[in-house]
Amino acid sequence: MQSCWVIYNGSLTSDKFKDQAELMKEAAERAGVCTELKKNYEVMMNLDTVLENRPDFVIFLDKDILLANFLKNSGIPVFNDPDVIETCDNKAIQYLELSKQGIAMPETIIAPKVYPYFTIKDSGYYEQVLERLGLPMVIKEGHGSFGMKVYLIETEEQFYEKTDELRGIDYVFQKFIATSRGRDIRVNIVGDEIVAAMHRHSETDFRANITNGGVATVIELTDQQKALAIQAAHAVGAEFAGVDLLFGDNEEPLVCEVNAAAHIRNIYNVTGINVADAMISYILRKLG
Repeated sequence: MQSCWVIYNGSLTSDKFKDQAELMKEAAERAGVCTELKKNYEVMMNLDTVLENRPDFVIFLDKDILLANFLKNSGIPVFNDPDVIETCDNKAIQYLELSKQGIAMPETIIAPKVYPYFTIKDSGYYEQVLERLGLPMVIKEGHGSFGMKVYLIETEEQFYEKTDELRGIDYVFQKFIATSRGRDIRVNIVGDEIVAAMHRHSETDFRANITNGGVATVIELTDQQKALAIQAAHAVGAEFAGVDLLFGDNEEPLVCEVNAAAHIRNIYNVTGINVADAMISYILRKLG
Protein backbone atom coordinates (compact mmCIF):
# COMPACT_ATOMS: atom_id res chain seq x y z
CA MET A 1 0.00 0.00 0.00
CA GLN A 2 1.31 3.45 -0.92
CA SER A 3 1.56 6.15 1.70
CA CYS A 4 1.40 9.93 1.63
CA TRP A 5 1.53 12.98 3.83
CA VAL A 6 -0.88 15.86 3.38
CA ILE A 7 0.85 18.95 4.75
CA TYR A 8 -0.87 22.17 5.76
CA ASN A 9 0.17 25.16 7.86
CA GLY A 10 -0.23 24.58 11.57
CA SER A 11 0.10 28.23 12.59
CA LEU A 12 -3.06 29.38 10.79
CA THR A 13 -6.15 29.34 12.96
CA SER A 14 -8.84 29.25 10.26
CA ASP A 15 -10.57 25.88 9.95
CA LYS A 16 -10.47 26.15 6.14
CA PHE A 17 -6.85 25.01 6.02
CA LYS A 18 -7.43 21.83 7.99
CA ASP A 19 -10.64 21.23 6.07
CA GLN A 20 -8.70 21.38 2.80
CA ALA A 21 -6.22 18.83 4.15
CA GLU A 22 -9.00 16.54 5.35
CA LEU A 23 -10.65 16.59 1.92
CA MET A 24 -7.36 15.44 0.43
CA LYS A 25 -6.86 12.78 3.09
CA GLU A 26 -10.33 11.34 2.51
CA ALA A 27 -9.75 11.20 -1.25
CA ALA A 28 -6.39 9.47 -0.82
CA GLU A 29 -7.86 6.90 1.55
CA ARG A 30 -10.72 6.21 -0.88
CA ALA A 31 -8.00 5.37 -3.42
CA GLY A 32 -6.33 2.97 -0.99
CA VAL A 33 -3.45 5.24 0.05
CA CYS A 34 -2.34 5.21 3.69
CA THR A 35 -2.53 8.92 4.50
CA GLU A 36 -1.35 11.09 7.37
CA LEU A 37 -2.18 14.74 7.98
CA LYS A 38 0.78 16.79 9.11
CA LYS A 39 1.12 20.39 10.19
CA ASN A 40 4.20 21.94 8.60
CA TYR A 41 6.02 22.22 11.94
CA GLU A 42 5.49 18.52 12.63
CA VAL A 43 8.18 17.70 10.05
CA MET A 44 11.49 18.75 11.54
CA MET A 45 13.95 20.09 8.98
CA ASN A 46 17.05 18.76 10.70
CA LEU A 47 19.77 18.81 8.06
CA ASP A 48 22.03 16.50 10.07
CA THR A 49 19.64 13.54 10.16
CA VAL A 50 17.89 11.32 7.63
CA LEU A 51 14.13 11.80 7.45
CA GLU A 52 12.54 8.69 8.93
CA ASN A 53 9.20 7.01 8.17
CA ARG A 54 9.11 8.84 4.88
CA PRO A 55 5.97 8.60 2.69
CA ASP A 56 5.84 7.64 -0.97
CA PHE A 57 4.68 11.16 -1.86
CA VAL A 58 3.57 14.45 -0.32
CA ILE A 59 0.59 16.64 -1.15
CA PHE A 60 1.77 20.08 -0.13
CA LEU A 61 -1.05 22.49 0.73
CA ASP A 62 1.15 25.16 2.29
CA LYS A 63 3.54 27.90 1.18
CA ASP A 64 6.38 26.82 3.44
CA ILE A 65 8.82 26.72 0.51
CA LEU A 66 11.75 25.70 2.68
CA LEU A 67 9.92 22.62 3.94
CA ALA A 68 8.75 21.71 0.44
CA ASN A 69 12.33 21.87 -0.80
CA PHE A 70 13.56 19.91 2.22
CA LEU A 71 11.16 17.10 1.36
CA LYS A 72 12.05 17.24 -2.33
CA ASN A 73 15.77 17.12 -1.48
CA SER A 74 15.03 14.04 0.62
CA GLY A 75 13.90 12.31 -2.57
CA ILE A 76 10.16 12.47 -1.94
CA PRO A 77 7.85 13.48 -4.82
CA VAL A 78 6.09 16.71 -3.79
CA PHE A 79 2.85 17.94 -5.43
CA ASN A 80 2.94 20.70 -6.53
CA ASP A 81 6.68 20.94 -7.02
CA PRO A 82 8.28 23.51 -4.67
CA ASP A 83 9.42 25.63 -7.64
CA VAL A 84 5.80 25.93 -8.77
CA ILE A 85 4.60 26.85 -5.28
CA GLU A 86 7.28 29.53 -5.00
CA THR A 87 6.49 30.97 -8.42
CA CYS A 88 2.77 31.21 -7.71
CA ASP A 89 3.26 32.51 -4.18
CA ASN A 90 4.79 35.75 -5.48
CA LYS A 91 2.47 37.42 -7.98
CA ALA A 92 5.30 39.51 -9.43
CA ILE A 93 7.30 36.37 -10.24
CA GLN A 94 4.17 34.62 -11.48
CA TYR A 95 3.30 37.43 -13.90
CA LEU A 96 6.85 37.33 -15.27
CA GLU A 97 6.34 33.65 -16.11
CA LEU A 98 2.88 34.19 -17.58
CA SER A 99 4.18 37.06 -19.70
CA LYS A 100 7.12 34.97 -20.93
CA GLN A 101 4.62 32.42 -22.27
CA GLY A 102 2.43 35.08 -23.90
CA ILE A 103 -0.55 34.48 -21.60
CA ALA A 104 -3.38 37.01 -21.99
CA MET A 105 -3.67 39.06 -18.80
CA PRO A 106 -4.31 42.65 -17.73
CA GLU A 107 -1.52 45.09 -18.54
CA THR A 108 0.93 44.73 -15.66
CA ILE A 109 3.88 46.78 -14.43
CA ILE A 110 6.15 45.25 -11.79
CA ALA A 111 7.13 47.83 -9.20
CA PRO A 112 10.86 48.47 -8.79
CA LYS A 113 12.52 47.57 -5.51
CA VAL A 114 12.49 50.51 -3.14
CA TYR A 115 14.08 49.99 0.24
CA PRO A 116 12.26 50.98 3.44
CA TYR A 117 13.08 54.52 4.61
CA PHE A 118 14.00 55.52 1.03
CA THR A 119 11.81 56.81 -1.79
CA ILE A 120 11.67 57.45 -5.54
CA LYS A 121 8.62 59.66 -5.23
CA ASP A 122 10.25 62.65 -6.92
CA SER A 123 11.86 60.66 -9.74
CA GLY A 124 8.90 60.89 -12.13
CA TYR A 125 8.49 57.09 -12.17
CA TYR A 126 5.09 56.99 -10.52
CA GLU A 127 3.75 59.65 -12.86
CA GLN A 128 4.67 57.36 -15.77
CA VAL A 129 2.73 54.49 -14.19
CA LEU A 130 -0.32 56.70 -13.69
CA GLU A 131 -0.16 57.94 -17.26
CA ARG A 132 0.19 54.41 -18.64
CA LEU A 133 -2.48 52.57 -16.63
CA GLY A 134 -4.80 55.38 -15.61
CA LEU A 135 -7.23 55.35 -12.70
CA PRO A 136 -8.75 53.32 -11.28
CA MET A 137 -5.97 50.75 -11.24
CA VAL A 138 -5.20 47.71 -9.13
CA ILE A 139 -2.14 47.31 -6.91
CA LYS A 140 -1.33 43.77 -5.78
CA GLU A 141 1.23 42.78 -3.22
CA GLY A 142 3.41 39.85 -4.24
CA HIS A 143 2.20 37.70 -1.36
CA GLY A 144 -1.49 37.45 -0.59
CA SER A 145 -4.35 34.96 -0.77
CA PHE A 146 -8.17 34.99 -0.90
CA GLY A 147 -8.18 38.42 -2.53
CA MET A 148 -6.30 39.97 0.38
CA LYS A 149 -3.54 42.54 -0.22
CA VAL A 150 -5.20 43.52 -3.50
CA TYR A 151 -6.18 47.20 -3.66
CA LEU A 152 -8.44 49.17 -5.99
CA ILE A 153 -6.77 52.56 -6.35
CA GLU A 154 -9.21 55.26 -7.45
CA THR A 155 -7.40 58.54 -6.69
CA GLU A 156 -3.85 59.86 -6.93
CA GLU A 157 -3.88 60.38 -3.18
CA GLN A 158 -4.61 56.67 -2.64
CA PHE A 159 -1.95 55.79 -5.21
CA TYR A 160 0.84 57.72 -3.50
CA GLU A 161 -0.23 56.58 -0.02
CA LYS A 162 -0.13 52.93 -1.12
CA THR A 163 3.20 53.15 -2.94
CA ASP A 164 4.70 54.83 0.11
CA GLU A 165 3.26 52.12 2.37
CA LEU A 166 4.64 49.29 0.20
CA ARG A 167 8.30 50.30 0.25
CA GLY A 168 10.35 47.14 0.75
CA ILE A 169 7.54 44.86 -0.51
CA ASP A 170 7.20 43.16 -3.90
CA TYR A 171 4.09 44.37 -5.71
CA VAL A 172 2.64 45.09 -9.13
CA PHE A 173 0.52 47.75 -10.77
CA GLN A 174 -2.23 46.34 -12.97
CA LYS A 175 -4.80 47.81 -15.32
CA PHE A 176 -8.28 47.62 -13.80
CA ILE A 177 -10.60 45.52 -15.95
CA ALA A 178 -13.87 47.37 -15.47
CA THR A 179 -15.80 44.79 -17.48
CA SER A 180 -14.92 42.22 -14.81
CA ARG A 181 -15.69 44.31 -11.73
CA GLY A 182 -16.99 41.94 -9.06
CA ARG A 183 -16.95 38.83 -11.26
CA ASP A 184 -14.49 36.17 -12.32
CA ILE A 185 -14.17 32.44 -13.01
CA ARG A 186 -12.28 29.85 -10.94
CA VAL A 187 -11.06 26.89 -13.00
CA ASN A 188 -9.52 23.88 -11.25
CA ILE A 189 -7.04 21.99 -13.40
CA VAL A 190 -5.37 18.65 -12.82
CA GLY A 191 -2.63 17.82 -15.31
CA ASP A 192 -4.03 18.64 -18.74
CA GLU A 193 -7.66 18.38 -17.68
CA ILE A 194 -10.23 20.87 -16.41
CA VAL A 195 -11.96 19.18 -13.49
CA ALA A 196 -14.38 21.87 -12.30
CA ALA A 197 -15.24 25.52 -12.80
CA MET A 198 -17.44 28.11 -11.14
CA HIS A 199 -18.49 31.69 -11.79
CA ARG A 200 -18.02 34.01 -8.81
CA HIS A 201 -19.63 37.40 -8.43
CA SER A 202 -20.01 40.09 -5.82
CA GLU A 203 -22.40 43.01 -5.58
CA THR A 204 -20.36 44.76 -2.89
CA ASP A 205 -16.68 44.36 -3.83
CA PHE A 206 -14.53 44.71 -6.95
CA ARG A 207 -13.14 41.27 -6.05
CA ALA A 208 -15.31 38.20 -6.53
CA ASN A 209 -13.67 35.93 -3.94
CA ILE A 210 -16.16 34.02 -1.82
CA THR A 211 -14.04 34.84 1.24
CA ASN A 212 -14.83 38.52 0.60
CA GLY A 213 -18.57 37.95 0.29
CA GLY A 214 -18.88 36.74 -3.28
CA VAL A 215 -21.30 34.01 -4.34
CA ALA A 216 -20.69 31.27 -6.91
CA THR A 217 -22.60 29.29 -9.49
CA VAL A 218 -21.77 26.53 -11.97
CA ILE A 219 -20.52 27.77 -15.34
CA GLU A 220 -20.07 26.15 -18.74
CA LEU A 221 -16.70 27.34 -20.03
CA THR A 222 -16.12 28.49 -23.57
CA ASP A 223 -13.38 26.84 -25.61
CA GLN A 224 -11.33 30.03 -25.30
CA GLN A 225 -11.66 30.05 -21.51
CA LYS A 226 -10.71 26.38 -21.31
CA ALA A 227 -7.63 26.81 -23.49
CA LEU A 228 -6.39 29.89 -21.64
CA ALA A 229 -6.81 28.31 -18.20
CA ILE A 230 -4.79 25.23 -19.21
CA GLN A 231 -2.12 27.37 -20.89
CA ALA A 232 -1.77 29.47 -17.72
CA ALA A 233 -1.34 26.42 -15.50
CA HIS A 234 1.29 25.03 -17.87
CA ALA A 235 3.07 28.40 -18.03
CA VAL A 236 3.92 28.21 -14.32
CA GLY A 237 4.54 24.45 -14.41
CA ALA A 238 1.58 23.57 -12.17
CA GLU A 239 0.22 20.05 -12.21
CA PHE A 240 -2.63 21.17 -9.94
CA ALA A 241 -3.93 24.71 -10.25
CA GLY A 242 -6.82 27.01 -9.53
CA VAL A 243 -6.77 29.51 -12.40
CA ASP A 244 -8.77 32.71 -11.99
CA LEU A 245 -10.04 34.27 -15.21
CA LEU A 246 -11.39 37.78 -15.75
CA PHE A 247 -13.83 39.04 -18.37
CA GLY A 248 -12.15 41.46 -20.77
CA ASP A 249 -13.60 43.37 -23.70
CA ASN A 250 -16.30 41.35 -25.48
CA GLU A 251 -16.00 38.80 -22.63
CA GLU A 252 -12.51 37.84 -23.84
CA PRO A 253 -10.85 35.87 -21.01
CA LEU A 254 -7.80 37.24 -19.20
CA VAL A 255 -5.77 35.49 -16.52
CA CYS A 256 -6.05 37.13 -13.13
CA GLU A 257 -3.73 34.67 -11.38
CA VAL A 258 -2.78 31.03 -10.93
CA ASN A 259 -3.06 29.41 -7.49
CA ALA A 260 -0.78 26.44 -6.84
CA ALA A 261 -2.55 25.41 -3.62
CA ALA A 262 -6.11 26.34 -4.54
CA HIS A 263 -8.75 25.57 -1.94
CA ILE A 264 -11.34 23.10 -3.21
CA ARG A 265 -14.14 23.20 -0.63
CA ASN A 266 -16.12 26.03 -2.26
CA ILE A 267 -15.97 24.55 -5.75
CA TYR A 268 -17.03 21.21 -4.28
CA ASN A 269 -20.02 22.84 -2.59
CA VAL A 270 -21.00 24.64 -5.80
CA THR A 271 -20.41 21.93 -8.42
CA GLY A 272 -20.51 18.70 -6.41
CA ILE A 273 -17.12 17.79 -7.90
CA ASN A 274 -14.38 16.83 -5.44
CA VAL A 275 -11.18 17.96 -7.14
CA ALA A 276 -9.18 15.98 -4.58
CA ASP A 277 -10.25 12.69 -6.19
CA ALA A 278 -8.85 13.79 -9.55
CA MET A 279 -5.62 14.96 -7.89
CA ILE A 280 -5.06 11.61 -6.18
CA SER A 281 -5.82 9.68 -9.38
CA TYR A 282 -3.32 11.84 -11.27
CA ILE A 283 -0.57 11.28 -8.70
CA LEU A 284 -1.09 7.51 -8.62
CA ARG A 285 -0.99 7.32 -12.43
CA LYS A 286 2.18 9.42 -12.55
CA LEU A 287 3.98 7.41 -9.88
CA GLY A 288 2.85 4.13 -11.41
